[in-house]
Amino acid sequence: MSEAAKEPRWERRKQDRPQELLAAALQLFVERGFAATRLEDVAARAGVSKGTLYLYFENKESLFKSVVRANMLPLLAEAEAMVDGYAGSSADLLRELITGWWDTAARSGLNGISKLMVAESGNFPELARFYHDEVIVRSDAMIVRMLERGMARGEFRTVDAHTMKKVIVAPVVMLMLWDQSFGPCSIVPIDPQAYLACLIDLCINGLKA
Repeated sequence: MSEAAKEPRWERRKQDRPQELLAAALQLFVERGFAATRLEDVAARAGVSKGTLYLYFENKESLFKSVVRANMLPLLAEAEAMVDGYAGSSADLLRELITGWWDTAARSGLNGISKLMVAESGNFPELARFYHDEVIVRSDAMIVRMLERGMARGEFRTVDAHTMKKVIVAPVVMLMLWDQSFGPCSIVPIDPQAYLACLIDLCINGLKA
């Protein structure tokens, strides 16, 4: 038997609890928003007591920050590593960044975090600053490096990379918001793949030297 199999079930469960709580919190934050999510509901969905939740997280704010750090920062790290070590063309890099981010975010439910931040940042400015500093700043810097790479290699024409990154990101954010708002209601559905193909075509042809 493996060492893990020899361990009592409750010991293995205890090690899994933080991740189970984070998964439950992500689901509820996306479904209900930050304000309407209660810690007791997170604990119940994870199958633990509210007191157990407090063993790992001080309050709802720290729980939300942990959800973002556990789910979004690894994706950013992967994208940053791709930009820094990519061997292909900058057009292909741009394409992989956009489609890869969407595929992962849509599959994991992280699209809902963007909707949550847009909807509730005014009521929770501390969380908005946190999200800006830990997610948006890194994401923007990564896209700027991608654009500067293309210009340095002569593949992209000279542009203001810091402004252009906002132009590239905005349609992706719009798709995430639509997917979480109107998508479930089947109101004017958007085909994400067709939408992103058009966006990528527009970006590449607008940037190419």
